[in-house]
Amino acid sequence: MKHNKRILLAATLLALAGCKSELDGKPVAKVAEAKGETKAATDVKKVDAPPAAAARTLKADAAASTIGFVGSKLTGDHTGSFKAFTGETTVEGMTPKSVRFTIETGSVTSDDEKLTGHLKSPDFFDVEKYPKAEFSSTAIAIKSAAGGATHEVTGDLDLHGEKKSITFPATITVDDRGAKGTAEFKINRKDFKIVYPGMPDDLIKDEVLLKISLSFVP
Repeated sequence: MKHNKRILLAATLLALAGCKSELDGKPVAKVAEAKGETKAATDVKKVDAPPAAAARTLKADAAASTIGFVGSKLTGDHTGSFKAFTGETTVEGMTPKSVRFTIETGSVTSDDEKLTGHLKSPDFFDVEKYPKAEFSSTAIAIKSAAGGATHEVTGDLDLHGEKKSITFPATITVDDRGAKGTAEFKINRKDFKIVYPGMPDDLIKDEVLLKISLSFVP
């Protein structure tokens, strides 16, 4: 019996290693203890620099924004998203200073009806116990990276009752009409105490790809 279990485990690991996924090659967020405070975006001033532009607070346009994710297991990827969320960003001139958003976890949906129900259960998001997930930036720095990223965002992510500081690349643009930010990065679900392993012959990867596209308007 033990021999058969070892064979099954070895076969599962080999299959996982050979399975292609949308998660492959995507950046991994840096995770640390939550900072709990908000700092202005990195924007070094010169002594003779002109006065800072007046700050504007912009609201997320839900109709033009998406917060999605991709999870992967032995048999392939599953995509999902959250349909209900709010958010805002503060900008000074064309410089992003902060961003925050709140997700209604019960609005989760996926590419499979049965999976959607399972995602709402205590095995995953446990939406009755943790009805909201929140992100609040603590720093936004100008920093280019692969994939066209223009900034590096650090902030506190409160998910599934666990709050962690995460840092990830993002592409941010600001103009007179509003602002837009996009980011794709991986987090480890176990950092947020989401530990359901999946079926023995269809294990779930620890990393989950977050796909965020937020548009903000006055």
